[in-house]
Amino acid sequence: MGKLFPAIYDAAMKGFEENAFKVIRNDLIQKATGKVIEIGSGSGINFPLYTRAESVDAIEPNPYMIKRTKSRLEKAKVPIQSHMLGAEKLSFPDNSFDTVVATLVFCTIPEPNRALDEIKRVAKPGARFLVFEHVRMNHPGMAKAQELLNPVWKRICDGCHLDRDTLSLLKEHEIHIDHVHSYYKGLFLTVEGTIIK
Repeated sequence: MGKLFPAIYDAAMKGFEENAFKVIRNDLIQKATGKVIEIGSGSGINFPLYTRAESVDAIEPNPYMIKRTKSRLEKAKVPIQSHMLGAEKLSFPDNSFDTVVATLVFCTIPEPNRALDEIKRVAKPGARFLVFEHVRMNHPGMAKAQELLNPVWKRICDGCHLDRDTLSLLKEHEIHIDHVHSYYKGLFLTVEGTIIK
């Protein structure tokens, strides 16, 4: 985790975030209630969107990303506490959270299986799991292109995997999938799930 990616991330994503992604994020974050854990909060782009949460514990392993959250923390409408943590080892008690939020982060988590085990541990039974992610596409040609580009993409984008099948990972960890919505021909998905224990 370096300084460069956090420094350019907001500028590189501005076109998406000010248009389609803003609507997608807002619709998803409005469903976050109670005590919320946000996995990989990045530069805090979701922070001003929380209105129904009681509180948010936002985890982010990159200290340079956390430094960029200050202005968005000031705009937050609910209490948000940032923690410099990776998703694979969460420092919260079992059954702590009512909602889990993860937006454009499962592509980057180094050990997603360990992270999902930890998320299930700290979430309450029946907790909502709200995900927005880019994923491996179903179209064979596009999936092959993602696979070929992946090694270079990971180096440029701080470990981001273009071709990770996050929906299958969620299902393998017994996350009950309540609703999936596809964007950009399946490149991006929102997933609303329920954590089963």
